[in-house]
Amino acid sequence: MSPKDLCTIGFLDKIIKAGVSVLKIEGRGRSPEYVKTVTACYREAVDAVFDGTYTKDKIDEWMLRLNSVYNRGFWDGYYLGRKTGEWTEQYGSRATKTKIYIGKVTNYFSNLKVAEIKVETNEFSVADELLIIGPTTGVAEMTVSEIRIALGKTKSAIKGDVCSIPLTELVRRNDKVYKLIDSD
Repeated sequence: MSPKDLCTIGFLDKIIKAGVSVLKIEGRGRSPEYVKTVTACYREAVDAVFDGTYTKDKIDEWMLRLNSVYNRGFWDGYYLGRKTGEWTEQYGSRATKTKIYIGKVTNYFSNLKVAEIKVETNEFSVADELLIIGPTTGVAEMTVSEIRIALGKTKSAIKGDVCSIPLTELVRRNDKVYKLIDSD
């Protein structure tokens, strides 16, 4: 038995209006991209409550983003008068996105804002979504706008290639590179 994940973003305005001033967001044992996505969504939601822009459309957008990372389905806890918990019907994550390992960063040229990547498995192409994760970097997210191999532009990089991509976020040597794909 595994409970669904608590998600209060759809009624966060009521929680704040009730006087809550601190939110606990579970992140222990979760991936860096989970922590980044969840904390970013809740930060945006709190800001929206305070600046008067908290809307159903924004809640729907935050839920799409929350669904993209590890989750066991969502429920609203006991906050809205429920007497019993909700249990997930399936084992494991319901994330709408899955990450697959591509390779690692071999260098980052900060003056050019370019990362050099050694493709160790699989492949990636222009327009793919990448996550670059490292112990000091945290998570850098990007959509590939350009790939270069030996200074020449190409549409994709395959296993064994050393390529470069433009990247405005600082990354470090040996950070792991993942491609995000839609979960089946």
